[in-house]
Amino acid sequence: MTNQLQLYKAVELFNGLTNEQIEALITISQEEVYQEDQVIFSQDDEGEKMYIIRSGQVEISVQADRQAPAETKIFLGQGQIFGEIALIDYGTRSATVRAMNDETIVDAIHRDSFNQLCQSSTAIGFVVMRNLAIDLSYKLRHQNLRSTKR
Repeated sequence: MTNQLQLYKAVELFNGLTNEQIEALITISQEEVYQEDQVIFSQDDEGEKMYIIRSGQVEISVQADRQAPAETKIFLGQGQIFGEIALIDYGTRSATVRAMNDETIVDAIHRDSFNQLCQSSTAIGFVVMRNLAIDLSYKLRHQNLRSTKR
């Protein structure tokens, strides 16, 4: 089993996919390499790709308004994903993502390539979208709980 296949199998978004289905996702991914402090995408950019971190770490920050400084919300590392909402909508990015290490390597999956794959293999689309819905409902529920505690 390749390292990339092992990495993808550990990604919760791909939970329930067969090795063959994961290989199909790997086929449509593009490796991108970023240097320390390099911005992968900025808040309000158009979102077209989802990213899987192969190595290194990224910082995700949000700027509440143009006058306020950006607040770091989270750090992500190997095997984690970001930008996944780009697979389902044509909106803008809600945060800025910056590489924290030299040679931060990510695999990018473009929305158009993903949609084409889902048209040819509806099972992949179903599993990924189900997992995405589960993740988003968890995040929404968690956000609502934090909001009510204030």
